Amino acid sequence: MEREMIVRPRRLRTTAALRKMVRETRMDKSSLVYPMFVKDGENLKEEIPTMPGQYRYSVDRIGEILTEMADAGVTNIMLFGIPEHKDEVGSSAYACDGIIQKALERAKKEVPELFYIGDVCMCEYTSHGHCGILKGAYVDNDLTLEKLSQIAVSQVQAGADMVAPSDMMDGHILAIREGLDKKGYITTPIMSYAVKYASAFYGPFRDAAGSAPSFGDRKSYQMDYHNRREGMKEALLDVEEGADILMVKPAMSYLDMVREIKDATDLPMAAYSVSGEYAMVKAAAKLGYVDEAAILCEMAACAYRAGVDIYMTYYAKEIAQYMEEGRIG
Repeated sequence: MEREMIVRPRRLRTTAALRKMVRETRMDKSSLVYPMFVKDGENLKEEIPTMPGQYRYSVDRIGEILTEMADAGVTNIMLFGIPEHKDEVGSSAYACDGIIQKALERAKKEVPELFYIGDVCMCEYTSHGHCGILKGAYVDNDLTLEKLSQIAVSQVQAGADMVAPSDMMDGHILAIREGLDKKGYITTPIMSYAVKYASAFYGPFRDAAGSAPSFGDRKSYQMDYHNRREGMKEALLDVEEGADILMVKPAMSYLDMVREIKDATDLPMAAYSVSGEYAMVKAAAKLGYVDEAAILCEMAACAYRAGVDIYMTYYAKEIAQYMEEGRIG
């Protein structure tokens, strides 16, 4: 005797309203972070050749993009600096008149309602392009920790609401947490680039920020993309050291790590859709190979489905618009 089919999953896919009602992954604009580049100089808005539609702004013009983001409902901004002066120890990164420090002070005055995140690293500021203090050709981990703490403190003093160390030094979260606490910034959160792989997807960013290493690579501190257990180890160490938010970088090719870490910890989960992801979509869309809007919506939804709570993307304004329209979210 044939059984009547009573379980029909397609029932819940019959109309757009029903599909949206039962949607499992929810997202909103408050979870988006827009990464932007600030450069020493005056009256500058330079398009980045490898990232069409993205710009380097001088401090006197950052109000334009900040207001644009605020109007779009994107309330979180990550700042990356491009200094005029670079040296062996990246002193512009922690100077009180450094590019990020000036940008934060200006941003807080012009668009104070936004939430500002300072990227804590040294690669944009060192003459050699590595993310720490060199001892010979090797980045000295422990000497670098002191500088990272100085950078974080200086950014918070200038107005940063949160700091995000991206250097991948051992012990960096604890060093920064202790440095902030000693200065009385016990409520300032740390978003750790906990699982940051040595990735070819960073290429356009290094062009944008002028941060490519002058010799060698960063594989002695950024992670081998073959490794999963190592990523979990890094994340759990950062939890022990006091991280408040964990990040996986890049996003698109590493969503397996997002899911694993999300399941293993109780901290909010961030992912950074990096410059290479942005550039690939832009290039393919320009050639007519893909539907740009459809692709970026799918990329974002997949990240949130994997467990992302906070999504860093150069497409933040566009995704906010699509959320507003109900295309995703």
